[in-house]
Amino acid sequence: MVDFQAEKHLVREYYAALDDADSGEIAGVLGQYISTDYLWRGFHPFNEMTDSIRVASEFWAPLKISLKRLQRRQDVFMAGKNETDGFDGTWVVSMGHLMGLFDEPWLGIAPTDKMAFLRYCEFNKVAGGKIVETAMYFDIPHLMMQAGLNPFPPQTAAHLVQPGPMTHDGLLFDAQPKAEGDATLAAINAMIGDLGTWQLGLPLEEELARTWHDDMIWWGPAGIGATYTIERYAKQHSGPFRAAFSERSKTNHICRMAEGHYGGFFGWPNFTARHDGGFMGMPASDKHGEMRVIDIYRREGDKLAENWIFIDLLHFWKGLGVDILARMQEVPRT
Repeated sequence: MVDFQAEKHLVREYYAALDDADSGEIAGVLGQYISTDYLWRGFHPFNEMTDSIRVASEFWAPLKISLKRLQRRQDVFMAGKNETDGFDGTWVVSMGHLMGLFDEPWLGIAPTDKMAFLRYCEFNKVAGGKIVETAMYFDIPHLMMQAGLNPFPPQTAAHLVQPGPMTHDGLLFDAQPKAEGDATLAAINAMIGDLGTWQLGLPLEEELARTWHDDMIWWGPAGIGATYTIERYAKQHSGPFRAAFSERSKTNHICRMAEGHYGGFFGWPNFTARHDGGFMGMPASDKHGEMRVIDIYRREGDKLAENWIFIDLLHFWKGLGVDILARMQEVPRT
């Protein structure tokens, strides 16, 4: 077993305190669990912050005011050593939904007075008994769609409130065998090795079959959607995505880790590429867009079975001259 129990316990305590706090108490909670030399990364329009007071006042408090009775519904919880720094730093990962009653506007999105789900995935680096770094990624376009807005042209895959793992075993509160985490990380790295070049020389479906089960599920972000089986994933996302981009940079991850049958990574950005047109129905650009991404994986046997993806599409398109968030604030709900 590999023991990350102290780090997991700290993050679970932090979540319990944060989830119970009202909007005026959040800064005090963060002050208790967050280090003074903190770095927080969040999707557009929040971006980077280095002060827990700002994170409390600009992100958590407004979100809790908007989504009343906020409830954290976790699907994956795990911890591990970071491969990208030589397995030195320890990170704790939580993925799921923040659910509440959407009763007040948030980021200019009009409330619905109904339940709403904000998909999220958070990486927390723990050192010295404090959280020293956070990547908090969340699917704002998904919330827009629940509010009756359509921020993107129709996507090629399915738009859903996404479930957790089919196996219902993603909450790794207990220590896991090291060999299982090593096998998961090896499967993720094998997939990255194939994906990172786009030049393996095999037909796409054959390439994917090297590292994915045939009945794989790719739980993509709103605006792209979810897709099931290698054949549909190739047709509904991977093929169109590769066809729409060129001059892709090398992949860069700030953290890549695994525990048990689960693992994942994030970058800031993961890579850049030039949009040649057609992706998500958008026009071409001569600029190189940044892809800020979190990927979470479930391994089954020696291949990957499920993948949950968070992409900062608002930041990506804004960098190419299309401000989705500003545009949606001006459009009435359907």
